[in-house]
Amino acid sequence: MKVYKLSDMVKGWFIGNFEPSLFKTNDVEVGVKSYKSGDHEGAHHHKIATEYTVILNGMVEMNGRQFSDGDIIMIEPGTTADFRAVTDVVTVVVKIPGANNDKYVN
Repeated sequence: MKVYKLSDMVKGWFIGNFEPSLFKTNDVEVGVKSYKSGDHEGAHHHKIATEYTVILNGMVEMNGRQFSDGDIIMIEPGTTADFRAVTDVVTVVVKIPGANNDKYVN
């Protein structure tokens, strides 16, 4: 058994083409992301990857809609999305494939 710390990973990403990574691959990216109320990410899209965001706890707003505990948001390639933490929030994010440099700011 090996044990790692999420805090040692790059912004919560622990699977993907990152350093460090528990499993280095371009096939998928997996991360646990924590945000404080008011944190936000500007509108962007991916041309290749589909992104799945699971709200573990808290509330977020994406594209003017609110999501909370247990919601799973699928963002397909070409779909623009923004993000704002309405409360402190923890998410799990999976991107398939884990295409590097596939984030396009709108």
